[in-house]
Amino acid sequence: MIDRQHLAILREVSRRGSVTAAAEKLNVTQSALSHTIAKFEERHGIKIWMKTGRGLRLTQAGEYLLTVAERVLPQMEHAQRVLTDFALGRRGALRVGMECHPCQRWLSRIATPYLTQWPDVDFDVRTAFRFDGVEALLGYEIDLLITPDPMETPELLFTPVFDYELVLMVHEAHPLAGRKRVQPQDLLDEELITVPVTLERLDIYTRFLVPANCRPRQHRTAETIDLMLQLVCAGRGVTVLPDWLLHEDASGLPICALRLGDSGIHKSINLGVRRGEETTSYIDGFLKLAREMGR
Repeated sequence: MIDRQHLAILREVSRRGSVTAAAEKLNVTQSALSHTIAKFEERHGIKIWMKTGRGLRLTQAGEYLLTVAERVLPQMEHAQRVLTDFALGRRGALRVGMECHPCQRWLSRIATPYLTQWPDVDFDVRTAFRFDGVEALLGYEIDLLITPDPMETPELLFTPVFDYELVLMVHEAHPLAGRKRVQPQDLLDEELITVPVTLERLDIYTRFLVPANCRPRQHRTAETIDLMLQLVCAGRGVTVLPDWLLHEDASGLPICALRLGDSGIHKSINLGVRRGEETTSYIDGFLKLAREMGR
């Protein structure tokens, strides 16, 4: 039979690159780990991995089992946490995943009253997933996803919280600052600063530049919104951010906001949960608080 131990071994060997490191993580001896896998291979008539020099290479069967491990183990770990919560008399654990870099301050405003209202709930925020946010939610890595890009699926339920518009932010002395709106061609000579995600997840590219077959002169990323705004203030480039940040983070800074195109790029922040879990008391409490506070 395939049990949790086999999947856990495979996952740790893949993550850490060696049997020795995996054994240390799992608190077993290297020989015990190797023996467990050898018996598994013998029972099923397969090989899980092959030695290549000092490293290991997963076989086709090993790659398949690793995919199973990455899907099944988070669900089992989630179930274990829930049972532990029941045993300890706690109300639960809420792991919030974020696909919206500018929403960190918004989440901070929600988190403070939420933690007060739900003192027995273990609250955690994650911004890095092994898969994308939707896959992390489906795979039980997180329990709630904050995203501007909801995906319609029978297993998930997304609730819109507030609407916003993406705007181009430039220094008030920038040549474009006197305009009310810009077109894709206006960014050809600009250095565009964005959050560190793939171009496929940047609306400025997918909904503005790419359809017009335009690219900025240079594209760079910044890890934080504060750094992005500081670079704009220093005349080091332009950036695209939600309009509500202009009133919060950029208030008092020498920055102007310009509409992107004639109609603008309009978005919504959505909260996604696994369908059926929206009535769980502490998840429903977070959703209600988020809707009440808006942005």
